[in-house]
Amino acid sequence: MYQTLTFLHSTLRWFVLVGLIISLYKAYRGYSQKAAYTKTDNAIRHWTATIAHLQLMVGITLYFQSPIIKYFLKNFSTAKENFDLLFFGLIHSSLMLIAVIIITIGSALSKRKILDNEKFKTMLVWYGLALLLIFIAIP
Repeated sequence: MYQTLTFLHSTLRWFVLVGLIISLYKAYRGYSQKAAYTKTDNAIRHWTATIAHLQLMVGITLYFQSPIIKYFLKNFSTAKENFDLLFFGLIHSSLMLIAVIIITIGSALSKRKILDNEKFKTMLVWYGLALLLIFIAIP
């Protein structure tokens, strides 16, 4: 099961990254050109957040199945001195959780904006911040 989860987690990351990049491109283009916010833009916003949530669920499941994390949690005082164990045990998981929370907030705020330009701007800011955090937390 661990290997399957690792494979799924590694595969889904590309969908999250592609979704964020497409969302950011569409948001930047829509904001800079003062374009109308279409059903396609809304679907891209929605599916990017949905894929990020799916990746988070796989990641959380993987976290508690991982032998690295089990060792990290049992031997925290000594494991925290090893950067690889600290990275996967604490840094990666925390930053990715925060990134998905930011994507969720950005998606919800963008959905509720009235003006099309505000929708694009909200998506651009929040999704951009989430992508920055994801790049920091990639192993």
